[in-house]
Amino acid sequence: MTEQPSLSFFARLWLAFLCFWRVLVSGPFAQAVHPLSQAYDAGTLGAGPATPALPKPEPKPEPPPALPPEREHASALALLSMLQREGRLIDFLQENVAGFPDADVGAAARIVHEGCRKVVQQYLALKPILPESEGASVPVPAGFDAQRIRLTGNVAGQPPYTGSLKHHGWVTTEVKFPTVSPALDPRVLAPAEVELP
Repeated sequence: MTEQPSLSFFARLWLAFLCFWRVLVSGPFAQAVHPLSQAYDAGTLGAGPATPALPKPEPKPEPPPALPPEREHASALALLSMLQREGRLIDFLQENVAGFPDADVGAAARIVHEGCRKVVQQYLALKPILPESEGASVPVPAGFDAQRIRLTGNVAGQPPYTGSLKHHGWVTTEVKFPTVSPALDPRVLAPAEVELP
C-alpha cells in the first residue's frame, strides 16, 4: 500500500468539520466511516485498506452470440424461397435469356409475374407513396422525406418544388410473413427434385 501524504493541521480541521456534518446528515456516509473509526480504536487502521472494500459490480451479461447470416436474414431468404416456389423467379433470373426469342421470354415472364404477384399480394400490403398518376404535376414541399421522394432532373435551389411524377413509389403498410422454423435451413431456397421411375 502506498504511503498517503500527511495532512496539515488546517486540512485536518476542515476534514473534521466536514465529516462531523456529513455523519450527522447522511446515513450512508456514517455507515462508511464507522468501520474506519472502529479500526482506529482497535489499532488496526494501518494494517488494512485505507477505505472499506466496495462491493464488486455485478458482471455484465455476455451479449448473445451473433447469428449466422442465414439466420439473421432468414425472413428475406424465406421470401425468395416463396417467389421461387410460386413463380420460379430464381430459375428465371439464373437463365441466360439473351439467346431466346422475345415470344419465349414473354411467355416465361408471364408465368413468373403471375406467381410472384401472388406471393406479394399474400404476404405484403402495399400502397403508392404518392397517389397521383404518373405524368401528373406534383408538389414537393420543404422538409420532404428523401427516403419517400427522390428528385431527378435539374435539382437546383431549395424546396418547395413542383415536378412531373415519373413513378409513384411503393410503401409497405403490413407484413404477414410466416415465422421461419429454426429446424429448417433458410439457405435452401428450392429443394432438388428427383423423379423416381
